[in-house]
Amino acid sequence: MLRITEYIRKTLQNKTINVFNGKVLIWNITNACNLFCKHCYSSANIHRENEVAIETIERQLPFLKKAGVKVVIISGGEPLIREDIFEIAEIFNRNGFITTLSTNGLLINEKNIDKIKESFSYVGISIDGDEETHDRFRGMKGAFKGSLNSVRLVRDAGIKVGIRFTLTSATEKSLPFIFELAEREKIPKVYISHLVYSGRGRFLNQIDKSRYREVVKFIINKAFEYVENNIPIDIVSGNNEADAVILYQFFKERFLEKSEVMYGNLLRWGGNQAGVRIFDIDYMGNVKPDTYFPYRIGNIYEKNFYDIVSSNSFIEKLKEHPRKIKGKCERCEYIRICNGNSRSRAYAVYGDYFAEDPDCYL
Repeated sequence: MLRITEYIRKTLQNKTINVFNGKVLIWNITNACNLFCKHCYSSANIHRENEVAIETIERQLPFLKKAGVKVVIISGGEPLIREDIFEIAEIFNRNGFITTLSTNGLLINEKNIDKIKESFSYVGISIDGDEETHDRFRGMKGAFKGSLNSVRLVRDAGIKVGIRFTLTSATEKSLPFIFELAEREKIPKVYISHLVYSGRGRFLNQIDKSRYREVVKFIINKAFEYVENNIPIDIVSGNNEADAVILYQFFKERFLEKSEVMYGNLLRWGGNQAGVRIFDIDYMGNVKPDTYFPYRIGNIYEKNFYDIVSSNSFIEKLKEHPRKIKGKCERCEYIRICNGNSRSRAYAVYGDYFAEDPDCYL
């Protein structure tokens, strides 16, 4: 993830960014969902099968700690479908993990908001555009109103909340609306997730490259606007680390004298972190470098998490910096910043985990 506004703000203050020194684990505790979203990386459905037991989670805790996991994002499917989700969150919290929730928001209500506040330090709720776009993308009429009501409920309860927007050819026209919504509703974080061709997302298209770069420029310009006008909204993007290159180029044009500080901060950030600082456990216990990888490096029912992530040749290749990526990445002067971008997208399009990212718009 690229914390765009934070990098602008701190670099303008001549501050060195302290890169997170632990690992983030996304744990998909169910594949059941109350929606049928077009972009779902796990192809979630209504069936509650193979859900991880609490006892299995507890057995893995020492190995998560040994591996350096510090943040756990509880996801799905729709994680709030699990009746024991608050017990699961309490286990992580009690053992010193920072625990957050990724949800479509439709199951958040007055009855469980206090437990959500008690259980999670942050709640990310998906909104993929205006009402018509969101409802069509999420496969249910009324989904937009339900999700927005939940954002308000979480915000008013004093829980840090953010909206998650997936950027595709079907949603990009709603991007200005997303920022207007955040400003109007005083939502402190907007997370822009670029499309990865995984699960049902394989059947979607990203914006045409002739326009893609302009859309990213719009996002970066919005981040400068927020910083320069002290608007308390953080913009974060994920799944296309070429965004960092556009950020650097724009920053250099505006603040040449501080551009070396920005370049150094982006180098420390390091680009794509799948298999380095980010891991995923899917609902069947498969461990993957991130949520989008079809490639599993192990399974927690066969081997503990620490042994899986610390003794895998594929992970060792992902840890190389910069990664040895083929195609135009071999010649790119910015490879040390983006680190080759999404390996999941490269595999989805070329069948090669170390081919160039087909959605690099530079």
